[in-house]
Amino acid sequence: MSGPSTETPRLRRALGLWDLILYGVIVIQPTAPMSVYGVLSNRGHGHVVTTILIAMVAMLFTAISYGRMARAYPSAGSAFTYVGREINPALGYVTGWSMVMDYMLNPMICIIWVSQQAHQFAPAVPYWGWAVFFALLFTGLNIQGIRTSARMNAALACGMGVVIAIFFVCAARYVFGHPHDGAGFFSRPFFDPATFSSSAVLGGTSIAVLTYIGFDGISTLSEEAENPRRNILLATVLTCVVIGLLSAAEVYAAQLAWPASQPFPDETTAFVYVAGRTWAPLFAIVGLTLVVANFGSGMGAQLGAARLLFGMGRSNALPKSFFGAIEPKRRVPRNNVVFVGVLSLIGAFILDFDLGAQMLNFGALIAFMGVNAAALMRYYVRESEKQMRNLIPPLLGFAVCLLLWLNLGRTAQIAGSIWMAAGVAFGAWKTRGFRSDLVNFDIPAEEEI
Repeated sequence: MSGPSTETPRLRRALGLWDLILYGVIVIQPTAPMSVYGVLSNRGHGHVVTTILIAMVAMLFTAISYGRMARAYPSAGSAFTYVGREINPALGYVTGWSMVMDYMLNPMICIIWVSQQAHQFAPAVPYWGWAVFFALLFTGLNIQGIRTSARMNAALACGMGVVIAIFFVCAARYVFGHPHDGAGFFSRPFFDPATFSSSAVLGGTSIAVLTYIGFDGISTLSEEAENPRRNILLATVLTCVVIGLLSAAEVYAAQLAWPASQPFPDETTAFVYVAGRTWAPLFAIVGLTLVVANFGSGMGAQLGAARLLFGMGRSNALPKSFFGAIEPKRRVPRNNVVFVGVLSLIGAFILDFDLGAQMLNFGALIAFMGVNAAALMRYYVRESEKQMRNLIPPLLGFAVCLLLWLNLGRTAQIAGSIWMAAGVAFGAWKTRGFRSDLVNFDIPAEEEI
C-alpha cells in the first residue's frame, strides 16, 4: 500500500475552449462598442462598422502573437515581460511604461463616461459632482478589497445579452417601420462614397481598438485550461472574432436607426440616444446597463492599474517604499489605489472621452506592437527553420498596429509622446543610460492581494 502523496497541489484543469471564450467575452463585455459609438461615428465620418471590422483584423493577428507568447511565458503573461525577455530589457521597460499609461487612463475614461451618463439621468447634479462621487466610490471600494466574482460577471454578461437582444428587435422594428432610400441605405454603414475618407476611417479604427481591450487576459488562465497549448491560442483568437462580429452587428443596427448625417445630442452617450429612438424605454435601460458595465470596468481598471504600479514598485522600476507597499490588514496596494484615484479624478476634469480613449490606445498599441515583435523574434528570427506561418501573423499584426498608432489624433500623439519621453528619461537616469536592468522580469510567485 503506497503512502500519502507528497505532490504539490496543482490548479484543476477544468476550463474547456468555450469556457475560455465565455470568460474573454465577459472581460471585454458584449456592450463594448456602445460606449465609444458616438466618438467612432464622428471620427470615422459614419463608417463605424468598417472601423470595428478593420480593428478586428488587427487584433486577430495580435491575438495570435499573444497566444503563442503565453505558451512561452504561461505565468508572466505580460507584454513588457515578452519584450524584455525576447528583445531587450530597455525596450521591455518602455513597453511597461506604455502599459502604465494604458492602465491609468482606463479608470479615467470610465469615470468620464459614467459621470456624463449619470448627469443625463440626473441633470440637477453637475458633471463634476458625479465625477467626484464615482472617483471616491471606486477608490473606497478598491481599498476595501471588494472584488466582483466570476458568477457576478457571468450574470452581468447575461443581463447585457438580454438588453442587446431587445435592442436588435426594437432596431429592426424601427428600421422596417420607417421609409428609406433603397438598397444603398443598408450598405451605407459599410461604405458611404459621400463621406468616405481613408484617413478618417483609419483614425476611427485607431479608437475602435478600445472595443477589444482585455482579450489578452485569457492567457492568465493557462494553468486552469484543458490543453492550454492549443486552447489558449484558439480562445484568444475566437474571442476577438465573437466580440468583433457582435460589435459590428450592434453598431450596424444603430447606424440604420440613426444615420450618421444626423448629429447626436451628446457624442459620449450617443448609443443611448439611438436606443431611445428605437423604443423610448430603452433610453433608460441601455443607459443604466452601460453605467453598470462601465462602473465594473472602472473599478477593475483602477485595481489593475494599482496592481501594475505595485509590480513595478516591487521590482524597483518605481520608488519601492511607496508603490511597492501593501496595506497589511486588507492586503491591497492602498497607496497605489489612492494614487490612481486622484489622477483619474484630475484627468476627468482635464480630458474628454475622445482624447482619453485615443491616449489609452496610444499605450495599448505600443504594447501590441511589442508583443508582435517579441513573437517574431522568438518563433521566426531565432528559429533555425524559417516558416511563413511564424512570419506573417506577427509581421502583419505589427504593421497594422503601427498604421493605427500613426493615425491617432495629433493631440493624443503629442500627449502620449510626452508621457513616453518622461518614462524613458526616468529609466535612463535611474540605470545610467540603461546599463543596468531597471525592471526585474523574473518576478516571483505572489500572494493574492
